[in-house]
Amino acid sequence: MASFKIEGGHKLGGTITPQGAKNEVLQILCAVLLTPEKVVVHNVPDIIDVNKLIFILGELGVKIEKLGKNSFSFQADEINLPYLESADFRRDGSSLRGSIMIVGPLLARFGKGFIPKPGGDKIGRRRLDTHFEGFINLGATFRYNKEEHFYGVEASELKGTDMLLDEASVTGTANILMAAVLAKGKTTIYNAACEPYIQQLCKMLNSMGAKITGVGSNLLTIEGVTNLGGCEHRVLPDMIEIGSWIGVAVMTKSELTIKNVSWENLGQIPNVFRKLGIQFEKRKDDIYIPAQESYEIQNYIDGSVLTVADAPWPGFTPDLLSIILVIATQANGTVLIHQKMFESRLFFVDKLIDMGAKVILCDPHRATVIGLNHQSQLKATKMTSPDIRAGISLLIAALSAKGTSIINNIEQIDRGYENIEARLKSIGAKIERIED
Repeated sequence: MASFKIEGGHKLGGTITPQGAKNEVLQILCAVLLTPEKVVVHNVPDIIDVNKLIFILGELGVKIEKLGKNSFSFQADEINLPYLESADFRRDGSSLRGSIMIVGPLLARFGKGFIPKPGGDKIGRRRLDTHFEGFINLGATFRYNKEEHFYGVEASELKGTDMLLDEASVTGTANILMAAVLAKGKTTIYNAACEPYIQQLCKMLNSMGAKITGVGSNLLTIEGVTNLGGCEHRVLPDMIEIGSWIGVAVMTKSELTIKNVSWENLGQIPNVFRKLGIQFEKRKDDIYIPAQESYEIQNYIDGSVLTVADAPWPGFTPDLLSIILVIATQANGTVLIHQKMFESRLFFVDKLIDMGAKVILCDPHRATVIGLNHQSQLKATKMTSPDIRAGISLLIAALSAKGTSIINNIEQIDRGYENIEARLKSIGAKIERIED
């Protein structure tokens, strides 16, 4: 297992271009299974989770061609369905949570889809009921092998229906949507997730010949079609990475420009950073962050302590709460971080407390952060990354800390961030990767 060695306390500076959005591209790559025609995808991030999914597609028989840096073509004209019931697939699919989204396209096009119980982040229970209830509503038969933790759905024909999702699950919405585009008749999905990632998937499917309306809302209407064609698609910049780079700039008191951020798709993210007192400017489609010696957390207008909580889109994304928590440790003021959507995601705060942060973990979902306006600089320590987002947050903390920190289990960070140490070095960070 590899580690990062980080010498903290240095000012950084320069320009960074964010990678393609991990959470979008996992959906987009699964959608290539809906057509035998060629699909070209640009701005594909070179990260572990995406590369695992590309590998699984290759094992399924998808013809894959790399067209240049971060661009690929995919053609699913000769699918190897027996792979789905093989021991290899049990191993490959179980290591990647995003692999669940191949089920909808396979069910729609081939009448069956299988998946081992998916892995991914250790951030609490993330149930799959929404996915499979949607498939059952479309007419599929569901089965679950408890001994082997293997899920399956089969249908001779999918039929459009009206459904109300029990939660606005992003991957659940994507999966059901990809099944419904080839179902017979009309499907409505109410309480659908409406993140930019889902909007992008809808745009891609419509460009392939699907008939989806209500894009951007929580009520999607799908008129089923008999087949879909090829297309060309460009993945949005990763909003979570954009927030991470803001965190890097703020914690190291550095001047940084983040290029081509797709401002219209950032939602609440700029507002939440501003509530922490952070200054930045919109320069065309870039974010310019000036060097800031201090930033003051706003209170509510009645003087009460600010709460930053996650919520389904257009609420604030849960993936950035750990970044907000780290930034707050050096702010002037107090904030309550409320992680509503996942258990266990705040358990990394003990590492920050070891570094000198003033954080009270109230319960598994809430933490109070008391910022002392850089008067209590974080100190270096040795730590382990528990998941992608906590990992990048600890890395940001280490960049601001006095001394040299070691972060183990950095494969978790590599799952979501492309070539992170080289990009940090390009703006002046003192970081090196140590292979065990």
